Amino acid sequence: MAVCPGSFDPPTLGHLDIIERTARLFAEVRVAVLRNPDKHSLFSVDERMELLRQALAQLPNVVVDSFDGLLVDYCRDRGVSVIVKGLRAASDFDYELRMAQMNTGLTGVTTMFLPTAPQYAFVSSSLIKVVARGGGDVSPYLPEQVLTALRGKLAR
Repeated sequence: MAVCPGSFDPPTLGHLDIIERTARLFAEVRVAVLRNPDKHSLFSVDERMELLRQALAQLPNVVVDSFDGLLVDYCRDRGVSVIVKGLRAASDFDYELRMAQMNTGLTGVTTMFLPTAPQYAFVSSSLIKVVARGGGDVSPYLPEQVLTALRGKLAR
């Protein structure tokens, strides 16, 4: 079993690409949305989980869940042996490699890196929110239900 963790605020097509590719490699994939009370998110954890469930409904081996605390504790408690992370650039790798080595040292869990599809290599949830708030078109980077929800949030 593998886990694809993240904040997913909001979920992008880049996130979905990594999750869908992971679902082809593992019998079960958990998408774990981080609960971080110290971070001000645009979407609540429950909203992000629902958006992910809608966007991933065609994948029967994917379960959307949430966690707080350490990801390795989540993995240990649920029998997850592999963490899958998407990498957009070398800077992602520098950070994620150190995290992967720490996670292996703490619990023995393995981290697998998947390169992001080229068309999403520059996309991040943070950038999506900045561009959308400025009135830019982010529709090529979001599933339709996420785009609708984002527009609704920003209209308020």
